[in-house]
Amino acid sequence: MDPVQLPFIHELALFLACAGIVVPLFRRLRVSPVLGFLAIGIVIGPLGLGRVVPPDSIWDALVIRDVETTRVVAEFGVVFLLFLIGIELSPERLWAMRRLVFGLGGSQVVVSSAALALVAAALGARPGGAVALGACLALSSTAIVMQLLAERGQIGSQVGRASFAVLLLQDLAVVPILFIIALLAADGAAVATGTAGVAILKATAAVAAIAIAGRFALRPLFRLVSGRHSADQFLAMALLVVVATALATHAAGLSLALGAFLAGLLLAETEFRHSISISIEPFKGLLLGLFFMSVGMTIDLAAVAPRAGQLLALVAAMVALKALLAFALARGFGIAAGPASEIACLLGPPGEFGFVVIGTAMAKGLLAPSIGQTSLAVVSLGMLLAPGAAWLGRVAHRRLGSGADAEPREEIPALEGHLIVAGFGRVGGMLREILDTQQLPYIAVERDAAIVAVARADGVEAYVGDAARPEMLDRLGLDRAVAIVVTMDDMPAIERIVASVRRRWPSLPIVARARDQAHARRLLALGATTVVPETLEAALELAEVSLCAAGVEHDAARQLIDRRRTEILDVLARTNSRRADAAREGVEIPP
Repeated sequence: MDPVQLPFIHELALFLACAGIVVPLFRRLRVSPVLGFLAIGIVIGPLGLGRVVPPDSIWDALVIRDVETTRVVAEFGVVFLLFLIGIELSPERLWAMRRLVFGLGGSQVVVSSAALALVAAALGARPGGAVALGACLALSSTAIVMQLLAERGQIGSQVGRASFAVLLLQDLAVVPILFIIALLAADGAAVATGTAGVAILKATAAVAAIAIAGRFALRPLFRLVSGRHSADQFLAMALLVVVATALATHAAGLSLALGAFLAGLLLAETEFRHSISISIEPFKGLLLGLFFMSVGMTIDLAAVAPRAGQLLALVAAMVALKALLAFALARGFGIAAGPASEIACLLGPPGEFGFVVIGTAMAKGLLAPSIGQTSLAVVSLGMLLAPGAAWLGRVAHRRLGSGADAEPREEIPALEGHLIVAGFGRVGGMLREILDTQQLPYIAVERDAAIVAVARADGVEAYVGDAARPEMLDRLGLDRAVAIVVTMDDMPAIERIVASVRRRWPSLPIVARARDQAHARRLLALGATTVVPETLEAALELAEVSLCAAGVEHDAARQLIDRRRTEILDVLARTNSRRADAAREGVEIPP
């Protein structure tokens, strides 16, 4: 019996091998992973090893031949990237960026499209084809630029925000560009009379539907799922939101990535934003790597080699022209020369949308095959050289300006010297009253979405999440906090949090609530600085009241109870000290 054929399993296995083995090697050599994935795609694609390895040989396992299927899956890397970008923004912040999005971004698209169209016409392209080429080459690669910015920690910087604003406008410009190409084709009259209007209405309706549904449905849905304390269900809901909104905008003629960005934007103001970001991050990284590999698979080095000089000259001229225009526009919008030079170099190389537009223009007869093939090679080479252009931009930034951006990467929330309260139920709520009285800054993280909703309604900086995950504590600024207080009543969860925090932050004070003295000893052994056994406090409180009822003076009773509390806590501390000494000597002491 023939073995069962599993679609895409060979491509997936080869990709994971490259991601797990080859890319770490590039990182060790201090080469951008983007460039690494592009290079891997060139080698293992049908235009690389696929040309020299027979399909039925043993070496065929090192080749990916189904580029189109790979690219379809890889597009979701860009989708997840835009979702995470959206969730790090908010409608208010986006509105504050409107001058950069519509001003700088709109100017860049219009001016660069016109200039490149004139160059294409001068090189022999027909008017319709020249317009199509100018429009698609004016756009940059959102995936590559944002990944390069993320690697450098620049997304929240002035360079990152301005670059993202232009890229966002470019994504919005995709639909008008496709309309223009359709209008320039033979059936342009028919498109102009009806199809374009219907498409615009569909796109507007889709965006409005996502905004309305997201505003009223997303928070209740995530509260419902979060209330079950199931990480897999929470992840499934996050993935569903990303994919569903992406497909909704795609069905309306917009890009997949735009829908995901809108979903992220709607979730940016909720208490789930950090947990969702942490859950989605691994999918984004893997699928983006697959996307860059799929781009590399389209680069035909054998076809490029005979014309390498000509093509490199075309790429250099195109990137230089776009960069000069972007630099001038950025300066016109008040950006200093240093950041403007880096923005210009990031936006200079072309983007993946060029493959779509050039292919469509060739199919509709707007571009001659020779010009179309040359343009595809220019786009491929331009994307391959994007990390190098970004490096040049970084160098120019240091030469022309102060080596760093005027505004550092944003940390959310941006507190310092604060407490992090893990667990915000009954005990956490009582702690909150004291902290508020003393006006001490704090952030709460709690797994129960209902508790977080009530706290946020009262103005507390509270988020849904698992405090045992270092990524969550990173987002809440634990490296800048004075201590973490663990107040929940789930004994295993308390132990996981204490162990996780102590591994990552060896010197941070950890104050933990313990169920009893045995639990307190376990927490001290795991690294807690101070523990408070709740049964101890209850027993001591009862003892104090009983002494007073028996006729003992209140002050005397309080002194007796305080002395007894000190004795018990000293015993716990000495036990923990002996345990630490025994551990250093390799002797294990049972709890």
